[in-house]
Formats: sequence, C-alpha cells, structure tokens
Amino acid sequence: MLTQVLSIVRRRKWIVIGTTVGAILIGLLATLLMTPQYTAEATLEIQRETGSFVKVEGAAQKDNVVDQEFYQTQYGLLQSQSLAERVATDLRLQDNRQFFEMFGVKPDDVFGKPGGKAVSRADRARAAGGLLLAHFVVRPERLSRLVNITFTSPDPDLSKRVVDAWSADFVKVTLERRFDTTAYARNFLEGRLAQLRTRIDESQRRLVDYASREGIVNLPATAGTAGGPGTPERSLAADDLSALNQELAQATADRIKAESRLSGQGGAVVEALSNPAINSLRQKRAEVAADYARMLVQFEPGYPPAKALKSQRDQLDQSIAREEARVQGSLTQNYQASVQRERAVSDRVGSLKTGVLDLRRRSIQYDIYQRDVDTNQQLYDALLQRYKEIGVAGGVGVNNISVVDAADRPQYPSSPHMKINLALATLAGLLIGAGIAFLFERIDQGIADPSEVEAHLGVPLLGTIPKVSSGDPIEALRDIKSPMSEAYISLQTNLSFSTDHGIARSLAVTSSRPAEGKSTTTYALAHLLARQRRRVILIDADMRSPSIHHLVNLKNEAGLSNYLAGDDAVHAMIHTTGTEMLSVLTAGHHPPSAPELLSSGRLAQLIQTLSLDYDHIVFDAPPVMGLADAPLIVSKVEGTIFVVESHATQRGVASVAIDRLISTNANVLGVVLTKFDPKRAHYGYGYDYGYGYGSNAESGPDSEKAGR
Repeated sequence: MLTQVLSIVRRRKWIVIGTTVGAILIGLLATLLMTPQYTAEATLEIQRETGSFVKVEGAAQKDNVVDQEFYQTQYGLLQSQSLAERVATDLRLQDNRQFFEMFGVKPDDVFGKPGGKAVSRADRARAAGGLLLAHFVVRPERLSRLVNITFTSPDPDLSKRVVDAWSADFVKVTLERRFDTTAYARNFLEGRLAQLRTRIDESQRRLVDYASREGIVNLPATAGTAGGPGTPERSLAADDLSALNQELAQATADRIKAESRLSGQGGAVVEALSNPAINSLRQKRAEVAADYARMLVQFEPGYPPAKALKSQRDQLDQSIAREEARVQGSLTQNYQASVQRERAVSDRVGSLKTGVLDLRRRSIQYDIYQRDVDTNQQLYDALLQRYKEIGVAGGVGVNNISVVDAADRPQYPSSPHMKINLALATLAGLLIGAGIAFLFERIDQGIADPSEVEAHLGVPLLGTIPKVSSGDPIEALRDIKSPMSEAYISLQTNLSFSTDHGIARSLAVTSSRPAEGKSTTTYALAHLLARQRRRVILIDADMRSPSIHHLVNLKNEAGLSNYLAGDDAVHAMIHTTGTEMLSVLTAGHHPPSAPELLSSGRLAQLIQTLSLDYDHIVFDAPPVMGLADAPLIVSKVEGTIFVVESHATQRGVASVAIDRLISTNANVLGVVLTKFDPKRAHYGYGYDYGYGYGSNAESGPDSEKAGR
C-alpha cells in the first residue's frame, strides 16, 4: 500500500510540488498580511471549599466533595455574557470606536450612522462584550484548581487591561453573588420572623382569653439551673392538690402514730415510763417503800413512824396514778385531734381531686393553644438565631477566587507564527496535492501498469513496448539493439508459446481505438518473423484507414479490397519490401462497404491460398469499437493480438472490445501494452530493465565494466 502511494506521488510529483509551492506562497503571503496579535494571560485559583472566619454557615449549602460539576460551572461563569459586558463597561469599550475598528467592526454598525437612529449604550456594551468573548479563552489546568484566562487583541496594552479587569470583575461578581444570596436569605427570614411574631401574639392572646374565661390559673415555669432542668408551667389546683396530698399523708401518719401510742395499757405505761415527773415520783415511792420495809423488820405496822411511811407511800401511789391518768388523757386528745385533722385534710383532697379532674377536661383546649404558642415561639427563636448567623456570615465576605498570577504586558506577538504557518501550509499543500494526485488517478482509467492487464482484462500480457520519446519507431525497430526491438523480440518469444506448434500461422492485430500502436506492432512482428528466415506476408486489413503502405513506402493502388471484390490476381497485388522474406498486401481502394467484403467467403479463401506460399500471415485489422470489420477478420485467423496503449486506453473500453472479440469465437492470444513509460507505472521498477542492456559493449571491456 505504501509503495503504491509513493508510486502515485512520484508519477504525479509535479502536481504535488506545484500545489505545495502554491500553498507555501499563499501561507507566506497570508502571514505577512496578518495583523500581529498579542495575548495576555492570568492565572486564577478557584477553591471548592470557601473559608470562614466565624463558625457560622451562610445561606448557601456547602459540600466538601470536589466534583467536576462545580468547576465546569465556574468556567461557564468566567465566559458568561454578563461578565464580558461588565468588563466592557468598566473599561468603557462601548464608547471606544477604535476598539471596534481593531476587530474589523464598522463603527457605524455599532454607534449608528450619522443622522440615523442612535444605538443605546446597553446595545453597544452587549456588542463589545461579544467581541471580548470571541477573543477570550479559558484553559483549566488538569488535576488542579488553577485556570488560565487569556485575551488576544492587536493592542498589547488592551489585552493586559482586559485580562486584569476580567480577573477583578470575576472576583467581585462572585462576592456579589454570595452577598445577594445572603441578602435574599435575610429578607426571606425577616418576612418569616414578622409573620411568626404576629402568629405568636395571636396564639398568646387566644391562650390568655381562654384561661381567663375558663378560670385556669397556672404557675409560671421556672428556668433551669446549671445543676438541673427547670420546672414546666403547672396549674394552681394541681399544685394545691400536690401540697394537700402531702399533708394528708402526714396527717395519716400522725393519726397512726397517735393511735399506736393510745392502744392498750401498754401504750400508757410506755408513755408513762418516758415521763420525767412520773419517773421521779416512782423513784421517791421506791425510797419510801424501802424505808417502810426496813421499819417493819423492827417494829409493828401500828408503829407511828411506820404508819407515817405507809401514809407517804399511799400518797405517792395516788400521785403516780393521777399522773398516768393525765398522760392517758393527753394521748386520747392527741389521737382525736389527729383523726379530725386527717378527716379534714382527706375531705379537702377529695374536693381538689374533683377540681383537678374538671380542670383537666377544661385544659385540653388550653393545652392546644399552649402548644401553638410554644411551637411558634420555637420557630421564631430558631429563625432568629439563623438570621443572626447569616448576618454575621454575610458581613465577613470570604471569597474562594484568588488571582495567582496577574497579566503581564505582552512583549511579542502571539500570532501569526511564520514557521508554524509555513509548516501548516506545506502540510496542507502536500495533502491537497496528494489528494489531487489520487483524484487524477481515480479519474485516469488507463492501464498504467503491466500487472493490471490480466487483472482488469482477463487475458495474459504478451509484451510491454516502451515509449519512443523521439524519432521514428520504424527506425528504432531497424536497430536490433534498441529497447523497442528488444521489447518486440520478447513479444515474439511469448507468442512462440501461445500455441502447441509455436507462433500461429495466421495472426490479426487489433485494438479498441485508433492510434494505439496497432500498425507499428503489426509491422514489427512481421519484420521480426522475416528476420528469422520465415516467409511472412503483412496484410493491411484496415481498408477504412490504411497505414501499412506508409510504413514500407509503397503505393496503395490495388490490394485486399480488390481481391475481396472479385479480382483473383492476388499475387500481382503483393509487394516485396526491403526486408528479405517479408511481403506486403496493401489495403487497396476504399470500398463502399468493408463489412460486406469481409463477410464473404473470399477472406478465408485468401488465407488458405496464401498459407501455401507463406509461413505466417499477419493482418493489420481495424479497431474494434464502433466497427464490424475487426470481428469479421479475427474470426477467420488462428490467433488475435490485442494492442492497448498504456496510460491512455480506458480499462472499460478495452474490456468491452476484448469481450466483443471473444463473442465472435476469436482466439485472443493476449495483450500487447504499447507506449509504456516506466516512470508512470505504479511501482516504477523492473519493466525497463534489460531494454538497453549491453548496448555499449562496442566501447570496449572497460566501458562495459563501467556501465555495470
């Protein structure tokens, strides 16, 4: 494939060279005529996560995942029309006529024609922004947060100013966008807070009115301390019930205690034992009883001192009994008082229970109103806190866009590049030239290579005849060492293998159209056969346009047409030539209808008659296409040679002509490729090897050695 391409380029080299030179000249001229362009560049850093000086969030939700969508959005914002118009407005380009002229825009198209309708400033800014965008480029750096922005214009100062303004305005727009988002959130929260304040007032008013109407009194809730939570709001009746319930429990305990102290004598004794007065009387009685017992040991009971001690003991017993009776009465009174207090507190608790149950039934709607108040208050507190946080975050103004490298004033033009343009022009010229060459190859249906003969025509190649660049082909044939003679000798050799008895006795040479080398081939073949000491007769069967008599310098007076018309003196019509053993029968006078003469039986009779005197009969037949002469001739001979002019005869035409011959039962021995130029062959090697080999042998051994 590569060899074929190179062969096509070599054959069409002047087309490729001319196209390439033309493209280079056009590229050079275009480069020289181009206006120098200057490109300014700046580098920006776009951070995915925005920093914050305070531990509060703004209105926009933040995502810590680095995604390509975010950066593509930023690149799109960098190339937005609004940002370009802002840059144009900041630099006042919408009022600069020179700016529009710089980019090939007529000022009248932007500012309006004199005396006509004036163009608005906004429209001019939009037009200037469009021009800026057309020459503005965003180039992100892979696997980084950096992005390069460039602007190209004929003015280096303008390029620098545009890039600087673009960077600054992009930072400002980002801050403004964040501030606008926060401001929108603040405005929204302010409206919601106002609505919640109104709802809180209405719900609180509804709650108070219902409590006043239903007589519901609740104790306020208490705030929690650092040590624990506060107490919620509770009703007064429930608080009283709780207190009285504790009192009831205490009264019941006191009653049980008093009852246990009162129950049985044991309780009185126990209480008396703990009484100091009774204990003192009992101790004193024990002393008196001891003295009385000692006195009875010595004296009788009637002894006066003994009687006095007994009387004292009895008085002490009475005093102890009175004290124990007093204690018993005190316990009884205490018990009765405890029972009365327990009963009174129990009655009050029962009354409060009924009141609390009734209050609970009336507090269902109150609780609904209370929950409404609490919900509104919680929403209000949450939104108020959020409002404060947004206010702080929006006031800080942290930006995620920073300028890493500011633009420098371009010192050298960024375009046009002479070397690059010439290289591109050369490449384009080569490609276009190669395309044209291949197009010509596709258009050219001629057989340019001997290997195409059998592939496209279906018959073998008998020989390849080189093209004679100058001189007479007949003179070249007479030189036995000429390339043409060598080629026809090769043809003769191939013909010797075409039949089982060598070269056919009768041969016809034809072609698809005139001037393909048919007559020369016929003469050359007859001439070479005669030189091999064979008797050969060359018959010019092209009665419409005879040419053989010119090749051998004879007059065309009487010939083939005369014999076919009925003149039997054929031997009188045969001429000898300068070549021994070679005779010629010219075409004769131009007949009214050559096909009628050829379709008669006299042509076969002529071949039979001449075969007795000649070894080979060679016919120079007329072309095949458009005529009936050639099929009539080739159907009568033993073999047919088809001549094809290389690089000229169309493959389709030659194929149709050969098919027409085969359809008449002609024995097509093969094709002779004439006027072949090896330099125009597809592969360009080997076909002319040996045509001039040894031609300088007469120069001596040294020259032959040097030629090799």
